[in-house]
Amino acid sequence: MAKKLNFICQSCGAVHPRWSGRCDGCGAWNSIVEEAPLSAGPAKKTLGAQRGSPVALTDLSTEEAPPPRTTSRIDELDRVLGGGLVPGSAILVGGDPGIGKSTLLLQAAASFAKAGLNSVYVSGEEASAQVRMRAQRLGLGDAPVRLAAETNLRDILTMLDTERPDLAIIDSVQTMWADNVDSSPGSVSQVRAAAHELTTFAKKRGTSVILVGHVTKEGQIAGPRVVEHMVDTVLYFEGERGHQFRILRAVKNRFGPADEIGVFEMTGGGLAEVGNPSALFLSDRETPAPGSVVFAGIEGTRPVLCEFQALVSPTPHSQPRRSTVGWDGGRLAMILAVLEARCGIPFTGLDVYLNVAGGLRIGEPAADLAVAAALLSAREDTALPPQSVVFGEISLSGALRPVGQTENRLKEAQKLGFSSAIAPARSKIGDRAELDVRQYADLAAVVGELFGAG
Repeated sequence: MAKKLNFICQSCGAVHPRWSGRCDGCGAWNSIVEEAPLSAGPAKKTLGAQRGSPVALTDLSTEEAPPPRTTSRIDELDRVLGGGLVPGSAILVGGDPGIGKSTLLLQAAASFAKAGLNSVYVSGEEASAQVRMRAQRLGLGDAPVRLAAETNLRDILTMLDTERPDLAIIDSVQTMWADNVDSSPGSVSQVRAAAHELTTFAKKRGTSVILVGHVTKEGQIAGPRVVEHMVDTVLYFEGERGHQFRILRAVKNRFGPADEIGVFEMTGGGLAEVGNPSALFLSDRETPAPGSVVFAGIEGTRPVLCEFQALVSPTPHSQPRRSTVGWDGGRLAMILAVLEARCGIPFTGLDVYLNVAGGLRIGEPAADLAVAAALLSAREDTALPPQSVVFGEISLSGALRPVGQTENRLKEAQKLGFSSAIAPARSKIGDRAELDVRQYADLAAVVGELFGAG
């Protein structure tokens, strides 16, 4: 087969089948130049000879205004989104069944609609009447939100392209099906195709799209991991059914800080935002008890105080139990090993239970020292001073490492009435005259000071 040649005008970019002295498109003389194919090989396997349009380039110093944002007037939701909703953004929200995803997003749709956004709520799991009943129960019956109950992706995209809403909520992406994919709804192929089409529509039309995603038994969003890479923001809705608190956590956000959290309280009238989560998580602390320690943590950009509760008891079994709720079980095993190897305090033959009060999940290493103090307090049956907070990272050598944003942690503790703090040495504590900050270099010093051992 003869090699296909491209003759392109350097003035207007017109493509000609053969060389000529004058371009028929712009009339320029001697501007047609033969160019090599874009990619070698057969056209079905490679890009072939056809060329695309050139892409405009900018430098790093180009000044561009930040994207405009629309606030929902739900402060906790706006905080997690990075300050509000960005036009054309794609957001994925995941969480356990029944935790309140649909309730939160219906409240958000009503708030955005009242703020002036043209909002559409598409439900693939419930009928429009069921969504309307929930809206009436939440007191949102007069909100200008339009509803649809549909699972056909082609029909949904046609409707969105016709209506051109500012916000579209898809509940949920696992129920959507594309007629060009030969698999059942909820399969990997269908979820990938639906997420790709909806995300592409959001970018082309400037419509903000919020996708609801189911989660697996491990707590991850069901479907291919590529779905999380497609969207701009990934939010996880966390919480225990036995607690009234719900945590909305941003694990990815292209328009704001990741790991930011918003705290909500489940009530009879829907989800109510919690402006001061520290006071709420510590509301049940009345009298000091062994095994109870207050940890000053950082969630995103917000300092949050919470309570670690530990219980240590003799075990009748040959293999002691190690149970954790709200914290990493592997890190608990590391703390127990450091206590035994560096401080000479064994936990052999003892069951260990660790819980974070209020249903909060803590993932930062700064909680190591609080966990160790709670374990020792429970083992020695000795309560720590009730008005003290603890934070610090423990290394395998037993040394205490400083953690970030120490001043913000101490400021939050002082605001809530705490009078003392236990922190690693070399921490930047700033000016805290009203707060007694005791700093220790290693874990053995903490054990010897608080429990008279080590």
